[in-house]
Amino acid sequence: MEKGMEKRKRGELRETDEEKWVYDSSVDHRGKVPLRASTGVWKAALFIIAIEFSERLGYFGIATNLITYLTKVIHLDLKTAAKSVNYWSGVTTTMPLIGGFLADAYLGRFSMVLVSSIIYLMGLSLLTMTQLVPSLKPCDHMGMCHKPRKVHEVIFFLALYLVSLGTGGHKPALESFGADQFDDDHSEERKKKMSYFNWWNFGLCSGLLIGVTLIVYVQDNVSWGVADIILTSIMVISIVIFCMGRPFYRYRVPEGSPATPMLQVLVAAMSKRNLPYPSDPALLYEVPKSQKSQGRRLCHTGNLRFLDKAAIIEETKDKENRSIQKQESPWRLATVTKVEEMKLVFNMVPIWFTSLPFGICVAQASTFFIKQGSTMNRKIGHNFNIPPASIYSFAAIGMIITVSIYEKILVPILRRATGNERGIKILQRIGIGMVFSISAMIVAALVERKRLSIAEMEIVQGGRTGSLSMSVFWLAPQFMILGIGDAFTLVGLQEYFYDQVPDSMRSLGIAFYLSVMGIANFLSSLLITIVDHVTEKGGSSWFGKDLNQSRLDNFYWLLAVINGMNLGVYVFMARRYSYKNVQRGGAVADCCEGDGVESMA
Repeated sequence: MEKGMEKRKRGELRETDEEKWVYDSSVDHRGKVPLRASTGVWKAALFIIAIEFSERLGYFGIATNLITYLTKVIHLDLKTAAKSVNYWSGVTTTMPLIGGFLADAYLGRFSMVLVSSIIYLMGLSLLTMTQLVPSLKPCDHMGMCHKPRKVHEVIFFLALYLVSLGTGGHKPALESFGADQFDDDHSEERKKKMSYFNWWNFGLCSGLLIGVTLIVYVQDNVSWGVADIILTSIMVISIVIFCMGRPFYRYRVPEGSPATPMLQVLVAAMSKRNLPYPSDPALLYEVPKSQKSQGRRLCHTGNLRFLDKAAIIEETKDKENRSIQKQESPWRLATVTKVEEMKLVFNMVPIWFTSLPFGICVAQASTFFIKQGSTMNRKIGHNFNIPPASIYSFAAIGMIITVSIYEKILVPILRRATGNERGIKILQRIGIGMVFSISAMIVAALVERKRLSIAEMEIVQGGRTGSLSMSVFWLAPQFMILGIGDAFTLVGLQEYFYDQVPDSMRSLGIAFYLSVMGIANFLSSLLITIVDHVTEKGGSSWFGKDLNQSRLDNFYWLLAVINGMNLGVYVFMARRYSYKNVQRGGAVADCCEGDGVESMA
């Protein structure tokens, strides 16, 4: 009886200890096990969301009005300017693959955010200098010039790509660092983490909204230099705020290159390819989970079975013909968890590819959508003209409203209806957003067809060469619908690539999400080049020097068809996807039933 009492006491102490401290492989700023009450969750995440707000304000303040700057100040034609914007956006959103790798393997996420923020600040400072330093200005006199100085172009693009380099480390490390502030093994913190991605995007869109309204207005009506000073100052303030949160953060210690254990699994599986599978998956090799700080173990799944051979335990005979287990190197024997992590990466490939067409749709919002707005009636009242890039704010508004409704209304209802902590599965959320992207392209095609018909009528009747009588607010629906799609697909992709990668690769996981958008920008440029070449041979290019002589409506219909076909492939892949299946206890029996498959059905 007394022994039982002592055991219960020890159990209560352990339970209290688990509530007090965080045993998820993270450390506090002194390198010790974090105290749950004083570190992590929202008290830390709010500092991180604050710097994301300022970074997105700066990025969209530059990105959404970049095509205007390239056509009006540097005097590039529409096709070249659109491709230049896509190339820059592509580099900006693929650089995180390098930044995410360095953050996970060597620098750590906090250090990577700090270093990349300083590089970002250097880019903004140089951008400011191109507008304020006389020898670096576009022209040597006041007003517009037909051909800007070459030195201005060189320094301007150098500054832009410094911003890209800064974003490359900033974006993957910052978002994953924010999600690291929530303990996956603590039920309350796990639910808060699901909300984190929604509120992260709320902060992101709030920065976007100010960037495409206030900053763009200053660019168009005051000066580009004043706007750059504002962006640079805000970035300085946000870096200071980020550093102030240092005592509240939970940190992950870098574990070396994540590519090494994956390569070990492949080598081990190939070297034992001729061995038979064991009769019971429980016979596969796994290290006992003896300490809380060892990290999470994954349950065995039945897909990609050829990789399981990496975890087969080889035995040999001693002189007395007794079976003994050989001590193997990690290049010959991998744990079930390492094998399952390799499977996770393989499973992501088709989802990554089928997300690209959605990214191509998103790329149109910062190029052709805005250029359309520049040809339309942007007046409010008698004296105020809406900057063309500010129409992008409707996408931000659509996303903010949708994220808020989804988080506060839909998720609680869906949790009760489905029994799923997320409300709906991650891949279902992504698929819903893809439907909205198709709708956005259809609406964009119809609106552009109407714009072209009005342009043709007004040019014939009155020889109009300036803005059309058609209001720019005709573009609001396509931006709003695309924003709603972003709230489902972009937020879903962020959560998917963070959650489904191995725990040691989470910065790289966010980089995979960003690379979807980056490669999509390159593909958008490639598609423009191909369509331009094909249609020019047919008599008239869809992308003329004059937007009123172009056929963007046909291009939007093409994107709608491509995305419709892609959606069918995506649903097929998503229905067969195997999600990460984490052991909640210390034994194989603690795994969920089945093989961890969740489907779109």
